[in-house]
Amino acid sequence: MKGLRPWEEPCSLEAIWQLFTWEDIGLCTGQGHPQQKQWLVIDRKVYDIGQFYQQHPGGAQIISHYAGQDATDAFTAFHANNALVRKYMSSLLIGELAQDQTSMEPSKNKLLVEDFRELRATIERMGLLNPNGLFFFLIFLQILLLEAASWITLWYFGTSLLPFLISAVLLTTSLTQAGFLQHDLGHLSVFRKPKWNQVVHMFVIGQLMGLSASWWKLTHDQHHAKPNCICKDPDLSMHSTLFTLGKVPSVELGMKKKKFMPYNHQHKYFFVSEYRYFPKEYEYFSGLCRHRISDCLVFVCLHRVLESIWFILLFFMSHIPMNIDYDKNLDWFSTQLQATCNVDQSLFNDWFTGHQNFQMEHHLFPTMPRYNCWKVAPLVKSLCAKHSIEYQCKPLLTAFADIVHSLKDSGELWLDAYLHK
Repeated sequence: MKGLRPWEEPCSLEAIWQLFTWEDIGLCTGQGHPQQKQWLVIDRKVYDIGQFYQQHPGGAQIISHYAGQDATDAFTAFHANNALVRKYMSSLLIGELAQDQTSMEPSKNKLLVEDFRELRATIERMGLLNPNGLFFFLIFLQILLLEAASWITLWYFGTSLLPFLISAVLLTTSLTQAGFLQHDLGHLSVFRKPKWNQVVHMFVIGQLMGLSASWWKLTHDQHHAKPNCICKDPDLSMHSTLFTLGKVPSVELGMKKKKFMPYNHQHKYFFVSEYRYFPKEYEYFSGLCRHRISDCLVFVCLHRVLESIWFILLFFMSHIPMNIDYDKNLDWFSTQLQATCNVDQSLFNDWFTGHQNFQMEHHLFPTMPRYNCWKVAPLVKSLCAKHSIEYQCKPLLTAFADIVHSLKDSGELWLDAYLHK
């Protein structure tokens, strides 16, 4: 509002339905002034999340990342039932944008935003956001068959080297596919009812993978909200500790003369240092290997290492070679596409990546069932061409090689800044 700084205004019933400008909204980020408010905009309505963000079901961080910004497209992307959620938001409503204010920040491309929203409406009309239970039943059946084959191999052929390795590969494949399934469940794209997705998600990620569903949900949704944004994307938490990532952050780190690791060699050590999936289910395997505990430990560690490398390659190839920087408050379409790239479609690539080779489409529409990504890809590519935005799609092996190239480039930028700036 004009006349008072936003954090000095009372949040009361009298303040409801006041008119605000984008300048007002931009001051309410929750940063800087100790008493600063946190406001965001959804469909021109202004919401005060200062007292709510810590109770936000999706986590405090993800909603706070949009404080001071337009969150319309992010809100639409993450909530399967927008109408229901809006009913619970009424107590947070304090006003709306003044009539002379545009529907999105003046810095954003209005035509691009409108075209993207029309694209989403088209996808909804085509029914591409609706899940198909048969597809995911077959995925679950595949997981069970692969795991059964792994244990049958050990039981029938024993623990000599060849059966041991075959069994480890089968179990790795099973749990990796389980990882893709839990990813689908976490994005609410398997069942029509969110509650069913949440319950089955807890089972798959907890019992089959030994990980925390709440931890995954809180961190992964932040990654989707602000991908490749330093301080907002938890998947970049290794920046400055293990790696230096992105051009601007790498130069900044070098100019600050910070050296926690020999970053100029990071392209050589990233496979080893990024082993983050720790075994939590030793007791699960002990019955099958009870005659030799050492066999059990080696087996668990081997399949966990293989599984970790598989997941690391998939994450790194889609994001690390892309733009990494601080949040620039871009529109949803640009935010997602500058941080993601695709890998060529094939039956093997679709299976090997769990359809994460369509990373751009997945990030634009995170609740869309993965088997529909290929149908949406031509529409996204057409929109990119219309607005002169690069649509990056590459072969699988090229994507893997780009991981090494990008880490090497970032390390060299850091070293140059560290030594000479």
